[in-house]
Amino acid sequence: MQPASTEAPAPAPVTPLPDLRLRPGSRAFRRANLALFAAGVATFVLLYSTQGLLPVLSADLGLTPGQASWTASAATLGLALALLPASALSDRYGRTAVMTASTLAAALLALALPFAPDLTTLVALRALQGAALAGLPATAMAYLAEEVHPAALASAMGLYVAGNSIGGMGGRLVSGWAAAAWGWRGGLAVSAVLALLAALAFRLLIPRARHFRPAPVDARALATTVAGHLRNPLLLRLYALGLLFMAVFGAVYNTVGYRLVSAPFHLPESVAASIFVVYLVGTASSASAGRLTARWGRRGTLYLAIGTTSAGLLLSLADSLACAVLGLVLITAGFFAGHATASSAVGRTATTGRAQASALYLIAYYLGNSLGGTLGADAYHATGWPGTATVALTAMACAAGVTLHATHRARAVTTLQA
Repeated sequence: MQPASTEAPAPAPVTPLPDLRLRPGSRAFRRANLALFAAGVATFVLLYSTQGLLPVLSADLGLTPGQASWTASAATLGLALALLPASALSDRYGRTAVMTASTLAAALLALALPFAPDLTTLVALRALQGAALAGLPATAMAYLAEEVHPAALASAMGLYVAGNSIGGMGGRLVSGWAAAAWGWRGGLAVSAVLALLAALAFRLLIPRARHFRPAPVDARALATTVAGHLRNPLLLRLYALGLLFMAVFGAVYNTVGYRLVSAPFHLPESVAASIFVVYLVGTASSASAGRLTARWGRRGTLYLAIGTTSAGLLLSLADSLACAVLGLVLITAGFFAGHATASSAVGRTATTGRAQASALYLIAYYLGNSLGGTLGADAYHATGWPGTATVALTAMACAAGVTLHATHRARAVTTLQA
């Protein structure tokens, strides 16, 4: 008879859990992209609904470009200030719940805008609307980072940014065309209805989050997470790039309408509003950012975006409508490529506290819009389009400096490791 073995039985092999994150080709992946596309449309129709109306507001209310630009800057400023609280709420109550509440609340607030009696009330309502909108941008990148497979994250992020560009274009076009017929109040009313329909489409399409785990709202933990992100040099560089690219965009798009209706072009308001169709270039540029990054690397794509934007600014200085339009095309393409590249890198860099990392990026991004939009409008009022272009080129020079610094650091690390 053989003695009983005293050895412990070998552990059973562990079967790895299937990776259920969304991949291209699946129905859920398509629904998630369509839902976030619709949410982006709702958000950016509302966020930029007054930007296409600035010349009309100036004429109707007797405002300078700088004063009228506050109707756009107040919304982005309100959004920037509410991003961190919104990201904390999304950690507690879920990404889809916060995104749904955000888009619907902002769309309902938009219905009050056409009844604003004066500039002060309009600016105050726009700031509240921007704060209500914060739930979507604060949460969407975290949702994608959690639910989409890493191999598809760059393309999914590009499509989300493309939806933003369609919304931004639609908001400016629809409000501008409607304002040409019914004044700025009519333009805001049409934008509100369009955004409400898009918000409802988002709610119907968005798939249930599978990888979200709720966490209690802890102010101390939130402060610790934020401080950790702010000590990360790579994240700080990405935040700076988001601010600088958006400063250019705010400066240019807050003033291009004024330039087109003035000498030497003298375009009608409805035709000048149509210039925002250039946003379609941004849709293609942001959607292709993933392919550019795969080929040229992140810094290579950023150099390309900075160069393209700067070339467009220089070209736009000519007093030629063709040069002005082509310059705007290049500015838009460069901006969206740079933004899509930087924003997707935030999701990959932050291994914890992704919602807060994304919120910090967007705080910088929208502060850049408010700062650049106001400075660009004031510069236009003082010296015309060359003043706006100077503000924007200065921002691109700073962005080039940030990217060059990152390149030198990377080379130094490679040399030390060699």
